[in-house]
Amino acid sequence: MISVRNLSKHFGGIQAVRDCSVEVERGSITGLIGPNGAGKSTLFNIIAGVFPPSNGTVTLDGEDVTGLKPHELFARGLVRTFQIAHEYSSMPVIENLMVPPPNQRGETLIWSWLQWGAVRRQEAEIRDKAEDVLAFLRLTDLKYELAGNLSGGQKKLLELGRTMMTDAKVVLLDEVGAGVNRTLLGELSTDIERLNRERGYTFFVIEHDMDLIARLCDPVIVMAQGTVLTQGSMADIRANEAVIEAYLGGGVPAETGPNAGPNAGPGGASEARPS
Repeated sequence: MISVRNLSKHFGGIQAVRDCSVEVERGSITGLIGPNGAGKSTLFNIIAGVFPPSNGTVTLDGEDVTGLKPHELFARGLVRTFQIAHEYSSMPVIENLMVPPPNQRGETLIWSWLQWGAVRRQEAEIRDKAEDVLAFLRLTDLKYELAGNLSGGQKKLLELGRTMMTDAKVVLLDEVGAGVNRTLLGELSTDIERLNRERGYTFFVIEHDMDLIARLCDPVIVMAQGTVLTQGSMADIRANEAVIEAYLGGGVPAETGPNAGPNAGPGGASEARPS
């Protein structure tokens, strides 16, 4: 679904990504991890069209999309969420869901003037779909709540719901677990798994919570110093000495046992916050 070949990105004299190649298979939930400053967010932003690459290519579903803008990629089925949710805080939850669908007739002045009946019919269809999404995400009771009043976890569910309103081909999830309590995180993980299994969504996930990565993702790609260090199953990643050294430096033995905590890195010790 996504193919990145020999990608590099320079910011002045700083090389954030260097000769990086990754593949995200159709129908997969692919994880992307790495220590702080590894280049993960920069890679995401290039794929999502925020930054053009300095070198290399990005292919989406067989089409070269290198350098396309976010709205152009959105039209081709690529959607991304953010570490900090970008809800419309002063609008109700259901209206937040009704904004993303493309090609809405009510957004065109001529349709609003001359084809008001068609506009209303389409809006009713979009509202019905939003109701279905709310039911899927267990947010129906909050549909008239202002989105700005939701908890952090509920806002992440709402962001996931907005991707469902677009019939996306592939969704980039940027730290979906950040700021989410463990109960809601479990529900969010279940929703991602259902969307992948039942509706064929492809996900590419940056996440610092290794338990969440282990639950959701196969394969897992590890970045360090701007390029891919290795990839494989989470079991392989946890046992990889190069990965442990990249996270901890010098191959320091990783902490294990009950003190490792929920945000343990690939060897069990706490991971630095991602780039």
